[in-house]
Amino acid sequence: MWGCVAFYKSSDPQRIKLGPRGLKSVFVGYAQNSKAYRLLDLETNVIVESIHVEFIEYKFISDSNVQEPNLKVMTPSSMLSEKRKNLEVIGSSEPRRSQRVRKEKQIDTDFISTDSIVFLVEGDKNTILKKTLMILNIEDDLKTFGQAMSSSDVAFWKKAVNDEMDSILSNNTWILVDLPLGSKPIGCKWVFKRKYNTDGSIQTFKARLVTKGFTQKEGVDYFDTYSLVARITSIRVLFALALIYKLYVHQMDVKTTFLNGDLNEEVYMEQLEGFILPGNEEKVCKLVKSLYGLKQAPKQWHEKFDKAILLNGFHHNGADKCMYSKFTKDSGVIICLYVDDMLIFSTNMIGIVETKRYLTSIFKMKDLGEVDTILGIKVKKHSNGYALNQSHYIEKMLDKFKHLNIKETNIPFDSSMKLNDYCDKAVTQLEYASAIRSLMYVMHCTRPYITFAICKLSRYTSKPNTDHWKAIARVFGYLKRTIDLGLFYSDFPAVMEGYSDASWMTSSSDNNSTSGWIFSLEGGAISWASKKQTCISHSTMESEFIDIAAAGKEAE
Repeated sequence: MWGCVAFYKSSDPQRIKLGPRGLKSVFVGYAQNSKAYRLLDLETNVIVESIHVEFIEYKFISDSNVQEPNLKVMTPSSMLSEKRKNLEVIGSSEPRRSQRVRKEKQIDTDFISTDSIVFLVEGDKNTILKKTLMILNIEDDLKTFGQAMSSSDVAFWKKAVNDEMDSILSNNTWILVDLPLGSKPIGCKWVFKRKYNTDGSIQTFKARLVTKGFTQKEGVDYFDTYSLVARITSIRVLFALALIYKLYVHQMDVKTTFLNGDLNEEVYMEQLEGFILPGNEEKVCKLVKSLYGLKQAPKQWHEKFDKAILLNGFHHNGADKCMYSKFTKDSGVIICLYVDDMLIFSTNMIGIVETKRYLTSIFKMKDLGEVDTILGIKVKKHSNGYALNQSHYIEKMLDKFKHLNIKETNIPFDSSMKLNDYCDKAVTQLEYASAIRSLMYVMHCTRPYITFAICKLSRYTSKPNTDHWKAIARVFGYLKRTIDLGLFYSDFPAVMEGYSDASWMTSSSDNNSTSGWIFSLEGGAISWASKKQTCISHSTMESEFIDIAAAGKEAE
């Protein structure tokens, strides 16, 4: 229906003299604050709202006898004045909902392909994405290619799709071939996602071509699937070292990461929706390089990056294989890789510039400048240190579980509460597991002081009861009260400190003790844990020795 030619009754005093004759327009949507239709006036090229509309249901803007206009962008003030004029003419007439049965129409492809989209805001794309959250963040992420091409953000989604296709085709990802006998192609789909800044504004629109890797057969379409990522602990240690040695910290992102990996297996894929070549409908794509969704894609990407970076003189770190270091007489550089997110630490800008130049020559990179956000963690550089916090993530988490009636608390766990796993029926088990997962991400990144509570509560994910939910709500209440807190690395002390402790046989369901430790550097925590011991200790002293042994391994 969107794009259908329509006629409406004008409210302009100069044009209303035309009598009952309607004005030609194009239907572009529904008004948000009334029951009127939103129409593009083909004579003045502005958006109007009217309830007196007659539709020509089988005529669209792409028809040859309808001239496609050069659309204007209306400012909020001009839209408001136009709306007031409409209200003055309409007077006291009550808006009514049309009784006509709505029929779903197939939108002509020529109309969809147009790049002319009207937004009721002023400014360029970046201004729109940053400042018009109410307009652009109405819809959820789309599920299908058809939904993206018919949404109000079609211009942004179309650009994202074209960017993805440009990367795929320029990378020679596949070749069209006839499907060999006995082979079965895997499917593919488009995945659309809005990426947000830490303040909630839209950063960019992302479109990804994803294969249906779940249909792959082990030993035929893939063999190994493992892939290394940097430890969160390594990232925190590097920020502490950056403060000690006054290092420059920059960030880069790899564009279309998994498209860089070379495939060793023969994998065939169906042609993708929206890009099937005429005359080659029966052919399939033989993948030469990996794609998102393939089970071996992360492994192939890491192998290629590893080879490229080692050829430039970098060396593996002995404790974390996703950390690379290179020291010359001019500079020292450390690279930390987490899939496609990359941190570059250097003693001077010479090392930063040379590393970026080399990486850009090998892969398609996006230079993000000085570090701002890594893995959803906000990084703020102060005059005397670095601060890491996840306040934006915690806000989203609290909003997701607001139905728990969360109340602020001073401590994350009440030790007097006796938790057990004896219950007849689990209470919303899937939602409980989702809450634990969300809290564990905060715990691993920036919140060591909820570690014991999460360690305790994660033991009851199979059969949670109301007491467990009360304990979960208490953790949320503590995060709500301390939402602005995080990790802060200052100038003291410049040596690593560690503390460990054990609690002997505290669980009523088994006889295992609990170990815990925390290490700090530059005044901020860099590593912590709270774990149930895997063996049974026979005394408090024995549980302490088991704990010290585990903490010693972490220190090493």
